[in-house]
Amino acid sequence: MRVLVIPDVHLKPYLFYQASELMEKGEADQAVCLMDIPDDWDREYDIGLYVQTFDAAIEFAKKYPDALWAYGNHDLCYMWNERESGYSAAAARTVQEKQLELHKALPEGNEIKYIQKIDNVLFCHGGVLDYFVKSLVSPSEYKDEDKAIRKINEFHHDLMWNDMSPIWFRPQYSKGKMYKPCKILQVVGHTPVEKIYRKGNVISCDVFSTYRDGRPIGTREFPVIDTETWEFWGVRCV
Repeated sequence: MRVLVIPDVHLKPYLFYQASELMEKGEADQAVCLMDIPDDWDREYDIGLYVQTFDAAIEFAKKYPDALWAYGNHDLCYMWNERESGYSAAAARTVQEKQLELHKALPEGNEIKYIQKIDNVLFCHGGVLDYFVKSLVSPSEYKDEDKAIRKINEFHHDLMWNDMSPIWFRPQYSKGKMYKPCKILQVVGHTPVEKIYRKGNVISCDVFSTYRDGRPIGTREFPVIDTETWEFWGVRCV
C-alpha cells in the first residue's frame, strides 16, 4: 500500500489542502497524519489560524475517513495540561474544543493513537525505542508487535510524557536501538530535517518546519511510503 504522510503541521492549514489534492491525483492509497497540529513560532495569539488549521484537519478527516492520525506532543500537551515550549494559553480552550471536534469527525474504530501500524510499518510522532517497549510490556507482548502496540496505545500521561516515549523520542540524535529493526520500519516526524531520509529502520520526514524567521528547514515534500517494499519518495503539489 502507498501511504501519504502528512508530517508535523504546526498551524499550516495548506498541508491538508495539498495532501487532499495529492490524494485526488492518486499519489497514494491512504494517508497518515503525524499531527502536532497546533503551535508555531510567535503565533500563540493568532487564534484564527488555530481555528483555520483545525478546520482543515477536520475537513480532511471527513473527506478521507480511513486516514490515520498519530498524536504529537503539541496535541497532547493541551489534553494533559503540560506547559511545554510553544504552548499557547490564549489558544488552549480553542485547541481543546477543536480536538474534540476532530475526534468526533473520525469514524468509530479509527481513533487517534500514539502509534499507527500498516503492514510492518509503524507511523508515530517521535519513534518507538526498543528499551521503551521492552521495559513496559510483557515478554509475550514484546514478541507480538500488534499486542505491544495495542498495549502502548493504552498508556496515559505518566508513561508517555518523557523523552523515551514514542511521542518525544528523537532517533535522529540517539544511538538507541529501535523496536525490532530487522522486522519493523518506522516513519516519524517531531524532529525537523532538511530532507526525507532513512537511517536504519527509521524514515524521518518533518520537512515542513521552519526557523523562527519563517525560513523553511526542509524540502516541503510529502513522503509516500510503500508499506510492502519499504520504498519511499517525496511528492509535492505543482
